Order: sequence, then structure tokens, then C-alpha cells
Amino acid sequence: MEQESASGRIPASPRVGEDGGVNAEKSDDDGSLPRRAISRSARLAALPIGYAGRTAFGLGRRLGGAPAEAVLADIQQRTAEQVFRTLGELKGGAMKVGQAMSILESALPEDMVAPYRATLTQLQDSAPPMPTRTVRQILAEDLGADWQQRLVELDPVPAAAASIGQVHRGRWVDGREVAVKVQYPGAGEALLSDLRQVSRLARTIGTMLPGIDVKPLVEELQDRAKDELDYDLEAEAQAAFATAFRDAPGQLSRIVVPDVVDHGSRVLVSEWLESPMSLAGIIADATTAERDHYGELFVRSLFAGPQRTGMLHADPHPGNYRVVPDADGSPGGLGVLDFGAVARLPEGGLPPAMGRLIRVAMHDDPASLLAGLRDEGFVRPRVEVDAGLLRDYLAPFVEPASVERFRFSREWMRAQFQRINDPREPGYALSIKLNLPPSYMLIHRTWLGAIGVMSQLGAEAPFRAILEESLPGFAE
Repeated sequence: MEQESASGRIPASPRVGEDGGVNAEKSDDDGSLPRRAISRSARLAALPIGYAGRTAFGLGRRLGGAPAEAVLADIQQRTAEQVFRTLGELKGGAMKVGQAMSILESALPEDMVAPYRATLTQLQDSAPPMPTRTVRQILAEDLGADWQQRLVELDPVPAAAASIGQVHRGRWVDGREVAVKVQYPGAGEALLSDLRQVSRLARTIGTMLPGIDVKPLVEELQDRAKDELDYDLEAEAQAAFATAFRDAPGQLSRIVVPDVVDHGSRVLVSEWLESPMSLAGIIADATTAERDHYGELFVRSLFAGPQRTGMLHADPHPGNYRVVPDADGSPGGLGVLDFGAVARLPEGGLPPAMGRLIRVAMHDDPASLLAGLRDEGFVRPRVEVDAGLLRDYLAPFVEPASVERFRFSREWMRAQFQRINDPREPGYALSIKLNLPPSYMLIHRTWLGAIGVMSQLGAEAPFRAILEESLPGFAE
């Protein structure tokens, strides 16, 4: 077998052999997600059983004299490890749920989230791989029998693996380094089956991991599942974003979206983006200056995208954002990947009413704010709410825009979360009276996710200026 010892890449030709490469030689596993729903459902259904067993054992330890706090911390740690290990190993919809939950960890109380923070954030940037043999088979089926004539080198070891697909590094016939994204066999069936099962277990999982509301996350993932499985659709969106940011002015010129080279329904070939780490690495270990720099680019990319393409990148977990240092090693650009979850906005951008309502809330005009929310369908007719509480409820969206520069933090995020999730707080009673119109659902979830990421980063950004530049209705 001809192989490059430095890069590990091999010629993308039949000479690789039927075993599919060095990582598939003695395996009967084709790398597919388990196709039988009963198999995946059984693993998910085992989660509450394991939790019940640990709780019972913990009670026995307490009766034996073990400190209650130590027992509880141990139960939380073991529960988190089982939940997120299972979600990650199953890939598919199970891992999608885990990734969505990981974005919101900054909102949870420190004593609650600390035992499983590392397990949560691990899902932001990793997943188990499938064999090269399976990758080659999918490439032939999707790109044609002559795919080796275009993709002349392919690294058998995946560079990244996520919920419904994995990425290999390769070289295109014109010499370009490329990223080859290949969807796992059975991904569609597994994705939908997992989401149905997690939806049934949502209340139980919520009890196991208090503070995370699983059900609305699952419902949103179910709504966009079909689009995420279609790599032709993803290629179209990625190409539009790449074009929109290629010659962008100012700070937007630092937003990097790889060009699409080729694609099929289960394969997407893009230009390779050289990057040492994702935003998850910055969250784990970086200077304040680095956090501020990449946090600002992250926010700019989210708001400028709809303005320049008419689409919203709706999957803001840190693994989708890559650090692209300058040649001298200083903080540079921010690469944006994974355009499977994209909201195609009917108005060709974010709704102007969003900007107007945030601006009204900043001016502390409760009556006008209530009237605007009624017009947009956030408050149904004949539903009475305290107009004075509305601004407090909208604080996560309003406060960052109320000052020239705003520093996000886990402490601030927890305070916002407490205000609307604690039944003892006035904001809780208000939250159950409000309505989220379908057209705002994905926008709302993406914005909250972005705030969660900024809070994990602890980043400071000129949030108000960014909204004035990119959010319709805000600057008026």
C-alpha cells in the first residue's frame, strides 16, 4: 500500500484494497449508525434505569453515613457521564440533542453544571469515526465511479467526526487541499428515531439533568431534520455564505467560509480550512484578548449572515467555528462550517420588527413594547400581561445592546436564566403567558445559543454597534 508517512494520506484509488484502509482491516463494522430503532431506543431507555440505580445506591450510602453533598455530586457526575457518553456514541439525533444542550451549560447554576461541564463540552467537537471502507463506498455511490480521478488523495483517518457525518482530509485533482464530509450510513433513520425516543424521555432526562429543558430542543431538531440530511441543500447554503463573505468589508473580511468543490446528497467536498482548534478550544483555554477577538467575530458572523445571504446559520455550537490564526500566529480570522442547519428567512433577512422591539425596550417604553409584541404575535389577543415586566424578561437581548461594549459571563447568563425559570420570580409567570410565533422559533433559539456561547467565552463585544450594522430596524 502506497502511503505518505508524514500526512497519513493515501492515493484515492482501488489500490487501497477491499479492507478499506488501515483503520478498517479487522472490523466487521461498516460504520453505519444502528439501523434498528429498537437497538438505539434500548440504549436511550436505559438512561433513566441507570439513574434510578445510582440514586438507590446513593441512598444506601447516605444511610451508611456518607455525606449527602458528596453522594449527590457523585450521582450527578456519573449520570452526566452516562448521558453524554451515550448521546455521543449513538451519533445521529442523540448526539444532536447533546450538542444543543452543551450550548446552554453556561445558564445553569455552577454547583449543578460543574460535575458534568467537561462531559458536555466534549460533545461540541468530537464523535466516534466510521471505517474508510464505508467512506469509499459512499463516495463511489454519490460522486460516481470515477471519483478517484478528481479526489486523488484521501486520508483514511477522519479529521473530524460529528453527529451525522465525518470529515476526511484529501487533495483535489487541481492541487487544492479539501475537506470531504461523508454522511454516516443510516443517518436519516437513526436521526429521526433518536429524536422520537428522546422526545418521549424528555421529562425523565430533564429530571436527571435539572435546569435543561430538553423537549423544545428536540422539537426544533425534528423540524429541521430533513434539511440537515440533504448535503445538496447544505452545499447551496455554504456556497452562498462563501460568496457573501469573500470580499466583505472591515471585520467581516475575517469571516472565512470554505468554497464548495463538489457535492452529492450524502457527500460534500469543500476547500480545506487550516485551523488548530475550534471555539471549544478557546473556551477551554485562551487569553482574555483572544476570547474577545473571536467572540466578536462570532457575533458578527451570525448577524451579518442573514443581511448578506437571506439565511441564518442556525447551529451556533462551538465546534462549527474554527480559529484561523494570522501568519504571525496572532489572532486572525474565524472559519464558519456546517451549513446543514440554516434558516431561510422569508423576508430575506432577520425581521425588522426584532430590531424595533429591542430598540423600544432599550428606551424603557413598556406600553409601546407591549403593543409591538402583540402586533408580532408574542402576546396573544385578550392575554393580559404586566407591561412593566416585559423589559426584564427581554433582558438577555436588551442589556448587551444598552451599552457601548458588553462583557458576557456565566454569572450574567445564570441571572437571566434564573429570572425566567424560577417559579418564585415574576418573570416565570410572565413567560408562560407569552407565545413564540413559528417564524421566530429558530431565530430565538439561535440567538439564545449564541448568547450561551458568548457567556462560555466570557467575551466582550461592541454588541450595540453590531446590531446597528446588521439587524434591520434596530438603528432606526
